[in-house]
Amino acid sequence: MNNLLEQIQRSKEQIEKFSAEGENRAETFRIHFLGAKGVIKSLMSDMKNVSPEKKREMGQLLNDLKLLAEKKYNELKETNLPTGQTGGNAYTKKDNLIDITLPGEALPLGSRHPISIVRNKIVSIFQRLGFAVAEGPEIEDDWHNFTALNLPENHPARDMQDTFYVSQNPDWMLRTHTSSVQVREMEKGKLPIRIICPGRVYRNETISARAHCFFHQVEGLYVAEEVSFADLKQTLYFFVQEMFGDAVKIRFRPSYFPFTEPSAEMDISCLICGGAGCSVCKHTGWVEILGCGMVHPKVLENCGIDSNKYSGFAFGMGIERITMLKYQIKDLRLFSENDLRFLKQFTSAV
Repeated sequence: MNNLLEQIQRSKEQIEKFSAEGENRAETFRIHFLGAKGVIKSLMSDMKNVSPEKKREMGQLLNDLKLLAEKKYNELKETNLPTGQTGGNAYTKKDNLIDITLPGEALPLGSRHPISIVRNKIVSIFQRLGFAVAEGPEIEDDWHNFTALNLPENHPARDMQDTFYVSQNPDWMLRTHTSSVQVREMEKGKLPIRIICPGRVYRNETISARAHCFFHQVEGLYVAEEVSFADLKQTLYFFVQEMFGDAVKIRFRPSYFPFTEPSAEMDISCLICGGAGCSVCKHTGWVEILGCGMVHPKVLENCGIDSNKYSGFAFGMGIERITMLKYQIKDLRLFSENDLRFLKQFTSAV
């Protein structure tokens, strides 16, 4: 024990009188006294030879020696700081590869994708009318994607949508429209229903400036008692005015969809030529932006809703089409090419 006590005292004197030359003297001190094979570790290993009644006393002396060494080490580090540097951001001159006190370079801010910008705008407009957002799976079964929507097997209208089937199984597919989400919501039986269904859809089409194998839709559904076509028209009038402004003209044309009756398509005056006629509107002055109609009674019955008591309207639009009109973009493929020169042109304001 006396030998250990003498070593502790000798080490204390060495710590207090430590002196070394060069920029690395703090590291030299740390290795000699505080390192894994340093003096203090060696002394602590000798504690096994101390008698039990003296372990507490010797342990306290070793702990004081360690604190003294750590204090000395911190003082040596402070003396190695570059001129004008003090405190917590200490580093040795050897490691001074950069000046950490200089202001950092600002990172460039990104921007939202134009599809996301327009999608959020559309959702915001309909939410102000009381519509809630509903979502569903992109891999869908035949019932929700076709049959429940009055498109039974071998129905000719199925040919209107070239479908991607999963593993050659005709019962499962990538959804061709977000109408499948409407079916799922109607099956819940919680009436009235007032929802919009934004999402990605897939169709086996040749990629061109006006078509793609995947795109985005927003579909809307309102089911309640005494819902009329007039309710549908006023809802869509409000949407167009909020999205494109009061100066845009609107017209409805009769059309056909298996899941609505009566059905219509809505056109707006061409934003590019102002209605004068151009290649985008095929020189008609009008551009079709969505399809709509009153929900077919058979669709309501398929979803367990009494068509004698309830009625509803539905509509659907392609977000790409709205975005192309809003920003006067003429090639649909630009949306999926991830060209930063194209994407940086857009801001979150619409």
